Amino acid sequence: MLSLLKKKTESAAATSQATAWHPNFRNYERLPDIKVVRTMFFVNMGGIATACAVLAFFVLSEYHYYTLNNQLAAMDARISRDKKGSEQAIALFKKFQEEEKKVQEVESFLLARPAFSDLLIHFGNTLPRNIALTSFDLRDNGLTLRGIVRGAPELASGELTAYVDQLRADKMLSALFDEISQTDVSRNPVTGRLNIELFLRSKPAKK
Repeated sequence: MLSLLKKKTESAAATSQATAWHPNFRNYERLPDIKVVRTMFFVNMGGIATACAVLAFFVLSEYHYYTLNNQLAAMDARISRDKKGSEQAIALFKKFQEEEKKVQEVESFLLARPAFSDLLIHFGNTLPRNIALTSFDLRDNGLTLRGIVRGAPELASGELTAYVDQLRADKMLSALFDEISQTDVSRNPVTGRLNIELFLRSKPAKK
């Protein structure tokens, strides 16, 4: 009896399951996409972002190039405007250099020349008793002395020679002049005295 009830129950359950089953006729390829955010959205956004980045880079490059061209044009205009003044300034500077060179040469010469007053005092202090100087002529190349030798004619030549030796041995004069020579010796027919002319050649200026 129990076995019969069990069989009936199983048969009823099987019949119920068989009645509830039905075939799945759904075509998933034709069903609508129910995703909230589609994959193509991200693909499209990535493409758009890349295109915008390329466009921005191109725009910035063009703007930078345009700015550089404007700056170069402004500099060229400024150079053209200031070119004449610059050339005049260069010419004036060269002229100034030439004049400065002349001034430096004059200054070097003046520094190399001995003080005339000091020379006069020195010659006056060292002048022998029988010799009188009547003329001093200081030039670029040296000093010319003119004077007379007093005394007997037979002694005048010896005194002149001694005076020339004295000048050559003078330390102060040796520092200024490198040669001392007699350029003219003549006797005055009226007074009988010797007229003398001595030349002291200046040493070359140190560079």
